[in-house]
This record gives sequence, C-alpha cells and structure tokens, in this order.
Amino acid sequence: MRHTWTIIGLLAGLCLIGAQTTQLAPAGTPAGRIAWMLYLVVCPLALAGLVWIGWTWTAMACVIYGTVGLALDLATVTSILGGQAEIGTLLFFSVMSGAANCSLIVFGGRAFLQAFQETVLPGSHPPSPPSPSSSAQA
Repeated sequence: MRHTWTIIGLLAGLCLIGAQTTQLAPAGTPAGRIAWMLYLVVCPLALAGLVWIGWTWTAMACVIYGTVGLALDLATVTSILGGQAEIGTLLFFSVMSGAANCSLIVFGGRAFLQAFQETVLPGSHPPSPPSPSSSAQA
C-alpha cells in the first residue's frame, strides 16, 4: 500500500496530540475519560498497526477516523472562538489535530484508491521483421 509510512506518521502524531488533549480537558467522569483515551490514543495505535501489517481496508478506516476527528476538531474550535471556552493551548492542539486529520483523510483516501488500481504491465512487442540475409525470402 502506498503512503504507508505517511499514514503511520499521521496516526502517531494524532496519538500524541490526543494524549495531550486528554490531559488538558476538564475533569469529567472516569468512564468519560477512559472513552476519550480509547478514542484519541488507542484507536490510532490500532489503526497504525493494521496499516503497518498492510491490510488495504484500514486506509478507508483511517479516512473514517480522520473525518470524525476533523468534525470534532471543528466543533471544538468553533466552541473556543465562540467564547464558550478559554483560548490557549486547547485551540492550538485542536488546530494541529484538524490539520493532521485532514491530511489523514487525503493520504488515506489516496492509498485506498491506489490499492485497487490495476498495475499496467507492458504489452508484448510486435515480432521483428525477417532479416535480409535469411533464407525465408525467396
């Protein structure tokens, strides 16, 4: 699969950003923190492992994960800029995560589409004309 290392790098970046944002988020219920930790850290690690194995369908799973992540990032940025939250590091991490999710959508989609394109093998060459010194010309 093409773009394997790019996708793995983007997922690793999202994992690091997710680990930071779960520490910055306001305290919630323990179950809510565990759910966010699973989504923001464990899910990208699992996807990166499956991409590294070489399964083609994981590129589309990365596109889906990136789409949901981008929607959450846009909602977070909108909430911060709307005045409902404090502007600061959370805005920075949300913008960085949004850029990484957008890149993940692009590279994951390209990898998925290119995995199903046939490789075009060169066709056979036409036969060579007979040599002038051959006995086939009479």
